[in-house]
Amino acid sequence: MKSLADLRSALTLTYCQDCGTGGFLLNISVHRAGQYTCMLLGYTLQRSKVSTELIRTVGDLEAHLSITRKLIRLGNSVDALQAAKRSIHLSDSVLRLCLTISHLNRAMYFACDNVLWAGKTGLVSKLDQKKWSQRSFRYYLFALILNLTRDLYELGLLLDSETRYQSTKGPLSPADPSSLPVWLPGRLRQILMVLHNNPPLLLDLLKNSCDVFIPLDRLGIYPTGPGFVGTCGLVSSVLSIITMVQPWLKLKP
Repeated sequence: MKSLADLRSALTLTYCQDCGTGGFLLNISVHRAGQYTCMLLGYTLQRSKVSTELIRTVGDLEAHLSITRKLIRLGNSVDALQAAKRSIHLSDSVLRLCLTISHLNRAMYFACDNVLWAGKTGLVSKLDQKKWSQRSFRYYLFALILNLTRDLYELGLLLDSETRYQSTKGPLSPADPSSLPVWLPGRLRQILMVLHNNPPLLLDLLKNSCDVFIPLDRLGIYPTGPGFVGTCGLVSSVLSIITMVQPWLKLKP
């Protein structure tokens, strides 16, 4: 078995190689998926009462993946600020407000994350890591709430559009309503059809819904435990990877 130092070196080498080939964002999501896989695996191993050494190894690997992610994201605050500058020019006032403030909160989250990385690597001594971690998760939570608000707003626009169309020319959705359970209420059936016909919105809504439980747990607002958090983080990471492999599935703007 490789030592943890070897694993850290391999992760750093992978990061450098992927940045050179343009796989920057994909690399972040892959490391994130690995981190939450380790969290879920560690939780499962603890319940299975396996050897303490194996559980410690998985926990250490999770910690090193977390530090590697923080290293990779050192410049993400600037990217988030650039995204905020772009979104402030959107014509839709609701999207402009939600996306701009969300990007600004993401910028603050990444900035706090950078400080945490400096503390964990010893560049900043006597750092109150708990305080900075709580601060970063508060920014992360607010950004996710705004992202979910944006998703629900776009869902509402699509529902209104379909309702108007149905009142004049018949069903807009190509999905077959008969494929949905007959016991579903009419409004719920309409929501499911709209999401079925708009995969980018569906994936973004699922991703943000999974992500929001992570800061809720870390801040103690709604504790769910490492098993649930690991599952949510892994599902969210896989959805992110899918949108990078298939760019048409990414919700725009």
